[in-house]
Amino acid sequence: MNILTEKFNTPYHSAPFGDIKNENYLPAFKELIQKSEEEINAIVDNPAAPTFENVIEALAYSGEQLDMVSNIFFNLNSAETSDEIQQIAQEVSPILTEYSSKISQNEALFNKIKKVYDEKEKYNLNEEQEMLLNETYKGFVRSGALLNEEDKEKLKKISMDLSIKSLQFGQNVLASTNAYFKHITDKEQLAGIPEAIIEQFAEEAKERNLDGWVVTLQYPSYIPFMTYAENRELRKELALANGKKSFDGGEYDNQNLIKELLQLKQQKAELLGYKDYADYVLEERMAKSPVKVIDFLNELLTKAKPYADQEIEELKSLAKADGIEDMQSYDHAFYAEKLRKQKFDLNDEELKPYFPLNQVQDAVFGLAGKLFGLTFEERNDIPKYHEDVKVYEVKENGTYKSLLYVDYFPRKGKRAGAWMTSYKNQYKQNGENSRPHISIVCNFSKPTKDTPSLLTFQEVTTLFHEFGHALHGMMADTQYPTLSGTSVKWDFVELPSQFLENFCYEPEFLKTFAKHYKTGEVLPDEKIEKIEQSKNFMEGYQTLRQLGFGLLDMNYHTKVAELENKSVKEFEDQYTKATTLYPINPETAMSPSFSHIFQGGYSAGYYSYKWAEVLDADAFQYFKENGIFNPEIAAKYKVLLSSGGTKDPMELYKAFRGSEPKVESLLKRAFG
Repeated sequence: MNILTEKFNTPYHSAPFGDIKNENYLPAFKELIQKSEEEINAIVDNPAAPTFENVIEALAYSGEQLDMVSNIFFNLNSAETSDEIQQIAQEVSPILTEYSSKISQNEALFNKIKKVYDEKEKYNLNEEQEMLLNETYKGFVRSGALLNEEDKEKLKKISMDLSIKSLQFGQNVLASTNAYFKHITDKEQLAGIPEAIIEQFAEEAKERNLDGWVVTLQYPSYIPFMTYAENRELRKELALANGKKSFDGGEYDNQNLIKELLQLKQQKAELLGYKDYADYVLEERMAKSPVKVIDFLNELLTKAKPYADQEIEELKSLAKADGIEDMQSYDHAFYAEKLRKQKFDLNDEELKPYFPLNQVQDAVFGLAGKLFGLTFEERNDIPKYHEDVKVYEVKENGTYKSLLYVDYFPRKGKRAGAWMTSYKNQYKQNGENSRPHISIVCNFSKPTKDTPSLLTFQEVTTLFHEFGHALHGMMADTQYPTLSGTSVKWDFVELPSQFLENFCYEPEFLKTFAKHYKTGEVLPDEKIEKIEQSKNFMEGYQTLRQLGFGLLDMNYHTKVAELENKSVKEFEDQYTKATTLYPINPETAMSPSFSHIFQGGYSAGYYSYKWAEVLDADAFQYFKENGIFNPEIAAKYKVLLSSGGTKDPMELYKAFRGSEPKVESLLKRAFG
């Protein structure tokens, strides 16, 4: 018997991590795919006339165990991978792609869906049921249900190739990140770096059985080094190594993969009747069209560019005082930190003692309690996949609401960055509200023998960001799993995460948790004031950086033909030129490690971070005007969170706010 194919015999049927062996995965996927296909066949072979219940609903509830096992496996492939898991992923991905293609191109199934869709007027559906029907029908059409047999086969092959190549892209980035480390034996080379960070570098060296200190390209190592190291040559070396990730012509190079991925996406779009992949993607987003996105990004670029130029000039004059006439991108973090210290007399190392991870977590849990009545209780009887992971039972006014897994520290088998994901969706069936299992994964500095994990202020906002996503998942209260939680339009999905970050800058809230881990002293008022003042520090630069990513992404997915006669590097340089503030380095490129668009789900969607910033600035403005803990507005916001994808996002937003979001709210927050 395979543990993955039965209902899990664990609290709340949570993932039985301790009992899963790698050899369970492949047989489980094969068996569960077969079971799911039997469920589909039962829908197709049902002799009764097609109805909303026996076709659309039955399909929405099918494949539950397969979904859970897929979530377990692919979440581990991101958070706790190994060569063996990566190998299994290479085998499993095409099998799953073939399975989903088989369903989406099942003619008999689609005919039943189409019949229900064509006769929808007679069903007297509620709003959520109508949304499910429309999304199901559209999903099949967008997956090729109206294509002829030959084109269906082509689409199936393209989808399989895309799944394998995007997986390979991510594996290359991880391998390339892990392949580099800088071993330092002369402590003078670490001048300027705070002692707590030097201690981390020493721990890293110890783990590798080396003397001295080791700096890696993992963010908790790389970013502090670039921010504080006075040794300019070493900053340059690290920046070059980081900029060459999967761009050095070696074993893990992604340049050809990028071209192959983009060509496959273009072929897919054309096969389905779209001009390009961006056109295909944006049909299903709030923004609707590439033209609207480009206009939106360019409008922000016009507004932000003067601020960014002014910021860089300030940094250049600081660098000049140090004798640097030709400031480069690898000098940016160092001089930005110097300027921040000069302007606000504030640096990360001063603030970190006030933000031990456990206090920040308590604060975000407390905020969820104040706004939505949630409580969090650690459970030690629920299996976890690594000793660093903690599991919490979440309750709302005493009733079980969700499980929350938190996984905070970097390790070799975990990809960089921070993300929220889920192991199980929420849905209602047979009178039962089946609750979700949500996970937050981050890469914060590990505690040392003398010091707890202390967060930079940026890491504080990162935790709030991911917790905002988690709330979207945990608050879910919909009928169908496919419309639950974060299953919303992609340019709406960042609203809950970015919205929650705003609380980190509110003095009345900060004072409740920003306390020195040794003395218990509350973060002094003048420092809180400086955090507020520094909120928009380098906002022009950060805005241009995000706009550069968004414009590059949009151009990649609308101008594939240009790549036939250009290198990835030439294309990147051309389409980020308008947002580039430092000399371009011929030896580096960011595209080969741009996992968001080549491995993650942000293809033709990176703009949505900025799009959602307009939403979150406007939403928080509403709270600010009426009190940041206002219970009536929190109740309205809770409806927005719990509704998932059951309504059009703009309608949901207007029901919460009373009007459409205004771009002025973002500009006011960013530039005053």
